Amino acid sequence: MKREQMADLTAFVVVAEERSFTKAAAKMGMSQSALSQIVRRLEKSLGMPLLVRTTRSVAPTEAGERLLATLSPALRSLDDSLDALSDQRGKPTGSIRVTSVEHASMTILAPALAKLLPDYPGLKVEIINDYRLTDIVAERFDAGVRLGESVDQDMIAVRIGPDFDMAVVGSPAYLAAHPPLVTPHDLMAHACINLRLPTSGGLWPWPFAKDGRELKVRTDGPVAANTISLSHYMALTGVGLAYLPEDLVREDIAVGRLVRVLADWSPPSSGYHLYYPSRRQPARAFGLFVEALRYRA
Repeated sequence: MKREQMADLTAFVVVAEERSFTKAAAKMGMSQSALSQIVRRLEKSLGMPLLVRTTRSVAPTEAGERLLATLSPALRSLDDSLDALSDQRGKPTGSIRVTSVEHASMTILAPALAKLLPDYPGLKVEIINDYRLTDIVAERFDAGVRLGESVDQDMIAVRIGPDFDMAVVGSPAYLAAHPPLVTPHDLMAHACINLRLPTSGGLWPWPFAKDGRELKVRTDGPVAANTISLSHYMALTGVGLAYLPEDLVREDIAVGRLVRVLADWSPPSSGYHLYYPSRRQPARAFGLFVEALRYRA
């Protein structure tokens, strides 16, 4: 294969994966017009269209999908091999792309990376917060962070945090103006701040457990958010009740900004795990990243 052809194929992969000439051009450090010419040249040499272009989007054709399915893993394997060679020269280098959730990113990833990255200037980590059940292989993530029970069986899972409690909280002013809560069913008479699930589009049902009995309550209220930081803020302002990780609101409870209710009904969560495909051959940089996050009780 000619060197020019290899460069053209690489450019096609970036455009096809990003679904955008704008994003791909920024990622590759070239102009959109130059990138468009490269892809057109590749299509002409192959004698078939590889991308469908509209004013708003770019998507692979059927032939483009087949080519992408072949090239993407091959290029990733090549990147891993180059990273491994770089590791042999000294300190490991490379980029690691992770899908996580906001709470894990704030409480686990950020503190761990603050310790790791200053010693390894050639290591770059991109964190995308998303509550979807992300397919890390299809969406080109090196790893994901989710609760233990959410990780697929065919993934390698590494515990990176302890089990933690959830807490239903509200401001003192809100609770003083509304009926007391004894059981989760009492939530039906309250304004609750919900979390919108991007995968299903529905609202996250609040889980409870007591004395071996488990139930999920579909709450209602004036606000639905897609981040726990916004839910936390809305609870502090007195809009309604929020269901949040206990460590996030511990200080608020201690100083009286928030009051915890239904504490005897709140089950512990299974803790966060880092997961990645079992067939992945980790480069040294990725191995350092995993060890930096590994939970040690």
